[in-house]
Amino acid sequence: MKLSTWNVNSLTARLQHVLDWLAANPVDVLALQELKMIDDKFPLDALREIGYEAAVFGQKTYNGVALLSRSPLNDVVRNIPGFPDESSRVIAATVDAPGGPLRVVNGYFVNGQEPGSEKFEYKMNWLRGLQNWLRDEIAAHPRLVLLGDFNVAPEDRDSYDPIGLAETIHHTTQERDHFKALLGLGLTDAFRLFEQPEKSFSWWDYRMLGYQKNRGLRIDHILVSSPLVPLVTSCSIDRTPRKWPKPSDHAPVTVQLS
Repeated sequence: MKLSTWNVNSLTARLQHVLDWLAANPVDVLALQELKMIDDKFPLDALREIGYEAAVFGQKTYNGVALLSRSPLNDVVRNIPGFPDESSRVIAATVDAPGGPLRVVNGYFVNGQEPGSEKFEYKMNWLRGLQNWLRDEIAAHPRLVLLGDFNVAPEDRDSYDPIGLAETIHHTTQERDHFKALLGLGLTDAFRLFEQPEKSFSWWDYRMLGYQKNRGLRIDHILVSSPLVPLVTSCSIDRTPRKWPKPSDHAPVTVQLS
């Protein structure tokens, strides 16, 4: 079974990219972030034509998340229960999988703008709300995958310039502590279960030849619960779509479970 995450930075602009990528990579579940569209505009018919159902939590202009799946999506939850939020950032559902049901949680984590700002405080509060909810989710669904755009580079090796960018957004001690807190719930960074090439990133700025110079960050992650760790056979970043015309600034990340 393969599960992927991809911040498409507008599904309106990148629908054909998603269709083309799925044709070449027919994963079982694809988590999308930054749809930037309302639910009524979501291209359900185009995705059904290639064999995917969808659970959608859209928002006009900003945010928006969706889960695409080859099997039915059950027990869908939108946003973090108990955490009031006007932004569409989280969608969770259960899918059938070999070995039993699999809970999939797709998140578009708060960016935070800059340390000390109101948006950074919102990010800290949001992360605390996410952790509190996930603690119960993992207890109820031991086979759980948390994936999405985390907007956190958890270690220095996840940044092209860890010294120059130290304590800036995505690199702060507070953000990294929250990432560690997610791991403390019993989750594991699937990408780090394997030897990976140096300077493996999932996001590159559109400006200043960010992709061409590999000035990137690894901020798109897939975390798996303890019962799933022995089943993980690979986790990789697919840079191919980042080379396409008018790409998203993020690349898909895929985990395979045996």
